[in-house]
Amino acid sequence: MAELLCMGEPMLEFNQLRPGPDGRVLYLEGHGGDTSNAAIAAARSGASVGYVSAIGTDAAGDSFMALWAREGVATDTVIRRPGGQTGIYFVTHDAGGHHFTFYRTGSAAALYRPQEVPGDAIGAARILHVSGISQAISESACDAVFHAIHLAREAGAKVSYDTNLRLRLWPAARAAAVMHAAIGMADIALPSLDDATALTGLTDPDAVADFYLRLCPLVLLKCGAAGCVVATRDSRTRIPAHRVQAVDATGAGDTFAGALLARLLAGDDPVGAARYANAAAALSTTGHGAVAPIPREAAVRALLAG
Repeated sequence: MAELLCMGEPMLEFNQLRPGPDGRVLYLEGHGGDTSNAAIAAARSGASVGYVSAIGTDAAGDSFMALWAREGVATDTVIRRPGGQTGIYFVTHDAGGHHFTFYRTGSAAALYRPQEVPGDAIGAARILHVSGISQAISESACDAVFHAIHLAREAGAKVSYDTNLRLRLWPAARAAAVMHAAIGMADIALPSLDDATALTGLTDPDAVADFYLRLCPLVLLKCGAAGCVVATRDSRTRIPAHRVQAVDATGAGDTFAGALLARLLAGDDPVGAARYANAAAALSTTGHGAVAPIPREAAVRALLAG
């Protein structure tokens, strides 16, 4: 059984590249989905990882099964849903950053139900990782995540929660209510500063950390180019970002989450794990797509040593 279980929706990715010589816009096919990205990031950093989801019996689903097999992510808790589709999304880029367009209505993962949650696997895991997207895709998926969190807490496993707010999926008020209820049951909270501002109205990193520490004992606040803040109820550490040649930030926060959890499982303290995760996230921005640029441990160690 895997030590880390990540739960959510994988999605086939089409990432915009620079226009070709004839002016046509080209897209690079890849894989995405926040918790799937985190699972792969954790596996590339040496963790024992499994994935909890439902995918279609379509070509996209086959592609994910092959991906997870290559990456060493266990799939015994992935349901192949006949007739269900695997979601897809497009990433476009402009001066304002990267933007997502999703096609996931009625996806196999959105049909996931609480009774499908694998209790034995969760009971054997050390950490369950979920996100706001895991809960936003449907009411049944939302309930399934709450059920999984309940099972993890009953079994003594830790719960990690990444906000990953997508306002196209649900209104901010509902997102805040659901996410904050879930974070109140979690051991590790992974909000981004942008998400936290939308969810709480707060803009100061320390105020955001204080807010989430009232719900959860360990907060890793992701601040993009400003690095991250590691906050407990007894201490607070700011970790600056690494300077890299960034070309695409898709999945950087997911890489941070997976790398962090891998190092916590390996025995690092939260600050040490966050330093490693911060470097991994920076490296993940140096290539196109969510998965391809996710670094392996040797590359992260090299950046930290430099």
